[in-house]
Parts: sequence; C-alpha cells; structure tokens
Amino acid sequence: MKKKETKKLTRAEMIKNIDKLKKDLFNFRFQKMNSQITNPAKIGETKKNIARIKTMLKEKINA
Repeated sequence: MKKKETKKLTRAEMIKNIDKLKKDLFNFRFQKMNSQITNPAKIGETKKNIARIKTMLKEKINA
C-alpha cells in the first residue's frame, strides 16, 4: 500500500487494514515455519505497511 493510498483512508478503514495486515503477517510467519511461503519478502513488506498505516493514523488523531 502506497503513502497516497493510505492518506485517503478514514480512521475506521485504517484500523481494519491494520487488523487484516496483522492476520496476514501471522499467516506468513506460519508459512515460513512450515517452509510453505512463496515470497519471504512479503513479511517485511507487511511489517512496513503496518508501520506506515499506524503512523498515518497517529497523524490524523493528533491533527
């Protein structure tokens, strides 16, 4: 998810996306343990997306 896309989201949508990404990260970790993951870079990408959305959410709350 790009920064431009994140800025357009509402608070509720951001929270939903964070929950979805956390579930995805959990599943990626399980796949990694079982050697079933096809693209290990998705783990880092998902972590970055979570951090990006959390940062935008804080900016909206503090603004």
